[in-house]
Amino acid sequence: MPLIMICYLFAFFDRINISFAKFQLQSALGLSDTAYGLGASLFVVGYVLFEVPSNLMLYKVGARRWIARIMISWGIATAATVFVSTDWQFYILRFLIGAMEAGFAPGVLYYLTLWFPASFRGRITSMLFLASAFAGLFGAPVSGLVLGHMDGVLQIPGWHWLFLVGGIPCVLLGILVLKVLKDRIEDAGWLSLEEKAFLSGRIDQQSQHANEHSLLDALKMPGFLTLGLIYFLIQTASYGLNFWAPQLIRSTGIESPTVIGLLTAIPYVCGAISMVIVGRLSDASGERRLFVCGLLLIAAAGFFGAGLFDSHSTFLIIALAVLGIGVVAAIPTFWTLPPKLVKGAGAAGGIALINTLGQLGGIVSPVLVGRVKDLTGSTTPALYAIGTLCILCACILIFALPEALRRRDARQSD
Repeated sequence: MPLIMICYLFAFFDRINISFAKFQLQSALGLSDTAYGLGASLFVVGYVLFEVPSNLMLYKVGARRWIARIMISWGIATAATVFVSTDWQFYILRFLIGAMEAGFAPGVLYYLTLWFPASFRGRITSMLFLASAFAGLFGAPVSGLVLGHMDGVLQIPGWHWLFLVGGIPCVLLGILVLKVLKDRIEDAGWLSLEEKAFLSGRIDQQSQHANEHSLLDALKMPGFLTLGLIYFLIQTASYGLNFWAPQLIRSTGIESPTVIGLLTAIPYVCGAISMVIVGRLSDASGERRLFVCGLLLIAAAGFFGAGLFDSHSTFLIIALAVLGIGVVAAIPTFWTLPPKLVKGAGAAGGIALINTLGQLGGIVSPVLVGRVKDLTGSTTPALYAIGTLCILCACILIFALPEALRRRDARQSD
């Protein structure tokens, strides 16, 4: 888990880097807010197009090899951003970075279902997504420091350093994954034969309701595509926070990249705390669906508050903290739902498909907010719109999911 968490941290570090690089990158390339939003969204286009094929390939060749391939190729592509000099080069490379990273998140989520029983997945998934919170907690201040203090070092712009810091470690981590991770419980040298049998038995016992399915079978299951819609709405909210929080803070009059970085970390700190608490509570009660619903309503309150106080720095930070509590913790709690339906190839491809549908929110959110800001000079109407979508998502969770996804899976005693 520590190695997987570090890898996941760098995946989200890229999202934070592109938001912080916005200030210098736009100036260097002469990009409008709409053009920047388009470039940010093209990452998601590449991710979406290649995600399902990538996860099906992971199922065939094994998680260790494929996750390592993803880490190495996306690290190289991220570091290559230093060679961008035109808007079209920026667009093409963001698309390629998305294509190289495609399948990483759902691949890791599928990999965890092979190692942990259902009754522990709330905590384990929360541990995984803690990495995304730590990416905001540490990544935002680091990004601010790199931009503020390394700009011009060795005659290299600060935003170039940002992508080098985000890309080169991914290559090294990919090599480490290839050497350390194991594909199956049976391959784990640190477990005894009795421990392997016990763990495999617990996983099989708690997955009895989920049958082996192909990807086509998964698509036909009631509620499966509804999960894709729910995740689309959650990711629309998540990308709204990831891409635009630094810009919102800057619009209140705060200019220092270092200060912006420190303040941007606050929603992720609050989200990390919420994530740990909700992970344990949802494991204890088994009511995953209701927890996700409550977190989305909290996120909606945060979006409305951010729109209302968009020019008041103190109240804006409080609103972003509330937003972090809701949207950051909603994602890992949501991912405990899909394994209730399928396993095997259906889980590998199905989780990737749900994630693909969700990532479309990463196309909508940056372009929506950027376009609204270009047209009105304010992000407030877009924030209200995303808050409304969070409420809609909560309603779908309560009223539109089938019985198989309403089923409780509270932790059984050993």
